[in-house]
Amino acid sequence: MTAKAETKSINEKKVIKRKLEIKEEVDDEEPVISKEKIIKQCPYLDTINRHVLDFDFEKLCSVSLTRINVYACLVCGKYFQGRGNNTHAYTHSVGESHHVFLNLLSLRFYCLPDNYEIIDSSLDDIKYVLNPTFTKIDINILDEAEKAKTSRTLDGTLYHPGIVGLNNIKANDYCNVVLQALSHVGPIRDYFLNELSYAKIKRSSGDSPFAIVQRFGELMRKLWNPRNFKAHVSPHEMLQAVVLWSNKKFQIIEQSDPIDFLTWFLHELHRQLRGNKNPNSSIINRTFLGEMKIYSRKIPPVECDDAQKEVLLATEEYKETIETSNFLYLNCDLPPPPLFIDEFRENIIPQVNLYQLLAKFNGVTEKEYKSYKDNFMKRFEITILPKFIILYIKRFTKNTFFIDKNPTIVNFPVKNVDFGDILTPEHKKKHPETRYNLIANIVHDGEPGKGTYRAHILHKATNQWFEMQDLHVTLILPQMITLTEAYIQIYEQQGS
Repeated sequence: MTAKAETKSINEKKVIKRKLEIKEEVDDEEPVISKEKIIKQCPYLDTINRHVLDFDFEKLCSVSLTRINVYACLVCGKYFQGRGNNTHAYTHSVGESHHVFLNLLSLRFYCLPDNYEIIDSSLDDIKYVLNPTFTKIDINILDEAEKAKTSRTLDGTLYHPGIVGLNNIKANDYCNVVLQALSHVGPIRDYFLNELSYAKIKRSSGDSPFAIVQRFGELMRKLWNPRNFKAHVSPHEMLQAVVLWSNKKFQIIEQSDPIDFLTWFLHELHRQLRGNKNPNSSIINRTFLGEMKIYSRKIPPVECDDAQKEVLLATEEYKETIETSNFLYLNCDLPPPPLFIDEFRENIIPQVNLYQLLAKFNGVTEKEYKSYKDNFMKRFEITILPKFIILYIKRFTKNTFFIDKNPTIVNFPVKNVDFGDILTPEHKKKHPETRYNLIANIVHDGEPGKGTYRAHILHKATNQWFEMQDLHVTLILPQMITLTEAYIQIYEQQGS
């Protein structure tokens, strides 16, 4: 036998040996259930306490912190590993006389310590809460008024699917408002409610337990679950994935800026969905990606006289350049608030019309922008409007010492915002519809760097607006929304 053949034989033996070891480990931990041990009825089903069941947290054994073969005790709600002899679930069953367990991966029920599988249709509601599923028909009727139904939780609380609170674990309200807003963007919601949409991508990525795509899909299905046990959801697993994939840039225990999180989150979803620069490469681009032209020209130094400026402006360096750029949101600049207010206006809050902010993108309005070395005059011309437009109203200005907040109120209509007013006639012809309706409005309250965030969400099926601040969900009149310090807004194209 050659050395190469001998090495191959040794490697094959090692592989076979390892497979046998793995089989022994699995058999020890997960004993095979014989057909005789599978029964349809269990005398302990009445011990199940649905009120303590919470499947929103990480699927870890509460003793060993492992993710392998984790079971939920349906009597106390705690998670334990394994069901074989000497496993944590087995020990818990014997010690506490808790007998009904659910495998969190296979969604199969078992009775311990007798170790037989339970097959009973009365347990289907528990499986659905753990893993809600939606058919295309279910998704298509979510926004239909005549088919909209009010759901009821275990304690009798009424709620609309999609209008449920998100738990603020520590300081993650900046995440909650963004997740709530995105959950009501039709194409995004429909895509992630149907797990088959991204099943191939999930498999090719190794099915990482922290994948943003996977976790966002799970959260979306829980938010729209019509059979929830509670009228709120904890985004714990989603946020754990955010902390990991953002390299701790975004934390649960430290507040960040929603626009920073939104920017990162959309790009991360796009990347994990194998998206590229093509407008149709991912659901993110198909929904939010627009296009604009940026006209830029360098400004001569202040110390130059008129003759020198004229010479400089004739050079190549000072000629106007045109750049075509994509955008996921539009950055709207607020006018600076008045520095001095007399005694008669001390209680008057400055206001501005939304269309004044949008004039920045009409291709005519110029504004000076400063860089490290030079100053530039820029103007922006929108060439392609996306189906959903995100507006970022820049309220915070950072300098060396502190963060300043601009309290100016933006006056905006909730319906029929015509973005065609800022398009040139040439580009307006390319858009059969330029009117948009507001569907989400994120607001900041309080001091800069502190304060809180809340979201106003339109529930399309009932045509009602709701204010959502973590676990608190209340009805709100549309005219009250326009009086808030709007920070991030999402508009939907009519007829899209």
